[in-house]
Formats: sequence, structure tokens, C-alpha cells
Amino acid sequence: MNIRRAEKKDIQGVLNLLSQVLEIHAKIRPDLFIPGTTKYSHDELEEMFSDDSRPVYVAEDDDRITGYAFCQLQEPPFTSTMIPRKIMFIDDLCVDENTRGGHVGSRLFEHVKSEAVRYGCYEVTLNVWEGNDAAQSFYNAMGMKPKETQMELILE
Repeated sequence: MNIRRAEKKDIQGVLNLLSQVLEIHAKIRPDLFIPGTTKYSHDELEEMFSDDSRPVYVAEDDDRITGYAFCQLQEPPFTSTMIPRKIMFIDDLCVDENTRGGHVGSRLFEHVKSEAVRYGCYEVTLNVWEGNDAAQSFYNAMGMKPKETQMELILE
């Protein structure tokens, strides 16, 4: 398995995985996610793949994309109460449902961590949806801890 920056030739493989992730989210939160869609379009992916502030990494095995990590380099706005820092935010991480359990996710995560160090980041952060127990368990196994909790009240 090889982990590298995504290229234009990877778009269809990434779109397939984006569909898998969307279906997981649509099952958890059908009030928010539209089944049969993807988070990004072909054109948006092509633009993102060349944006150094939003690196996308793919896991490739025998010319097949088996996972991805969409990342964003962030520098939160400075306030007098917060120490300035650079963050590697994982916007989305997915492993093909047919290869889960084969350590693709942990290798992608470790690659993102090493890239974060190379970029001089203080931390790696991400958001995970409540109800996505498999993802929460995976991120806990990677050593992540809750940082803050976003709460909601749905108004009907």
C-alpha cells in the first residue's frame, strides 16, 4: 500500500469513497444528509487536489484507491486568551468498506500525523458525528481525545 497526495487520476476512486461516507452519515442523520450525493464534485476535487492549504492524501493498493484523508491547514484567529498555533484539521477520513480492518485507516492517520509535524502543526483535530460509533472507536484507538462538544436543539 502506498499513501500519497491525491492526483487528478484519483478523482473517480475518491468519489466512490465519498459516496460510502455519505451513506453512513445519511443513516445516522437522515434529517441532514441527502442519500445518493457526495460532499464534493469532480471539479471541486480537481481544485482541492492542487491546493497546498487543503492537502488530500490517498491510500492506493494495486492502482485502487482504498482510503483518503481530506485535510486543512488552519491557524485559528488570534485572541488575547489563546496561544497562536497551526492545526492540521482532518475534514474527512474514509476507508473503503471492503478493506476496513486492514489497517488502511491507521496508516492514513499516521501519515497525516507525520505531515502535520512536517508542516509545524501543534495538533491534529477533527469532528465526528454522534452515532458513528465505529469512527469514534477508531479515533480513540489512534490516541485522540474529545476536545470540545458541539450541542444542538432541533426546533420543530
